[in-house]
Amino acid sequence: MKKNLETICVQGGWKPKNGEPRVLPIYQSTTFKYSSTEEMADLFDLKAEGYFYTRLANPTNDAVAAKISELEGGVGCVLTSSGQAANFYAIFNICQAGDHFVTSNTIYGGTFNLFGVTLKKLGIECTFVDPDWSDEQIEAAFRPNTKCFFGETISNPGGNVFDIERFAKMAHKHGVPLIVDNTFATPINCRPFEWGCDIVTHSTTKYMDGHATQVGGAVVDSGNFDWEAYADKFPGLTTPDESYHGLTYTKAFGKKAYVTKLVSQLMRDLGSIPAPQNSFLLNLGLETLHLRVPRHCENAQKVAEWLEANPKVAWVNYCGLKGNKYYDLAQKYLPNGSCGVIAFGLKGTREDAVRFMDALDFVAIVTHVADARTCVLHPASHTHRQLSDEQLLEAGVAPDLIRLSVGIENVNDIIADLEQAMQKL
Repeated sequence: MKKNLETICVQGGWKPKNGEPRVLPIYQSTTFKYSSTEEMADLFDLKAEGYFYTRLANPTNDAVAAKISELEGGVGCVLTSSGQAANFYAIFNICQAGDHFVTSNTIYGGTFNLFGVTLKKLGIECTFVDPDWSDEQIEAAFRPNTKCFFGETISNPGGNVFDIERFAKMAHKHGVPLIVDNTFATPINCRPFEWGCDIVTHSTTKYMDGHATQVGGAVVDSGNFDWEAYADKFPGLTTPDESYHGLTYTKAFGKKAYVTKLVSQLMRDLGSIPAPQNSFLLNLGLETLHLRVPRHCENAQKVAEWLEANPKVAWVNYCGLKGNKYYDLAQKYLPNGSCGVIAFGLKGTREDAVRFMDALDFVAIVTHVADARTCVLHPASHTHRQLSDEQLLEAGVAPDLIRLSVGIENVNDIIADLEQAMQKL
């Protein structure tokens, strides 16, 4: 039967049989036993499904991946050791040296560096575009060797809303998939596949975990992109893989070609897997995701309205505010709420922003975002400090930008802490 998201959060992924544990167990084992050489050989040749080494598959990891795939409406999901690893694998699974891709310039600073610096060392080039540009300006960035378009549903840290349907159509026009990082919205508030997106990534470290107990990531495939229709662009998926005796992923695995290649090729060789213990903790977070996300959004809406009315605040970017630039897009893609993250700036200097944060009581300064506790960060001083002033502006990060991640505490206490800190300016 088709289940609602709330039920999937609680019941998805792990389906115990008679006498098996009701709670997903931690399969803390590197390896798995078989009775014959032939059985093991079939696993290595991808002729059979099963477990033989945790770097490639583990029952705990797979149960949680299945839950996330079901939440997003995908055909398959692969868990990774971090959100950064997820974004790397999502790109590297279809790009190689000499290839190119297009990405929004408002993405998370770590991803900005990954795409603009590290992937360049591997011979993969990207072009950063402003999502607010015209179609003509953005389409000018596409090249014959372009392999995908990348964006974030809600940008980190700026809080901008990505027009998924618009960019899906643009990507498909050029014969490439759209990849969307859905970390901030989560599938509770937005399911990008329903708007034409092809591949979704997550930093499961954030709302999915919700308690800052594990670092992880996920890559989910919709199964909708027709790799065979653009076979020349994606030879890794549509031509024989000699490391598996000439197997062709699209022919052998159909809609699951992308995720199968990601596991059997990239995880085999690079191994950025989550520990089963981490997946167990992630699953506990997922069970309450549908309860926590609405509270984050409810609290953030009230805090954003309070900030907007505060005379010491210069600007607020939160798409739930009616006068916000992204309000209409939010109503389209995020009608039930966006997330708990607010970007704002104080009237004054960069030093005033730092002084304000240092004066907070229980709202903590941490290099994290999107968990149960309210926290704050000054990206120009912290997560984006490696970027030049020019790169900061290109990434949509103003020097005075404060990223406030509103938690699930009593909202009156959150506002009181913000107010007492502002009074000290």
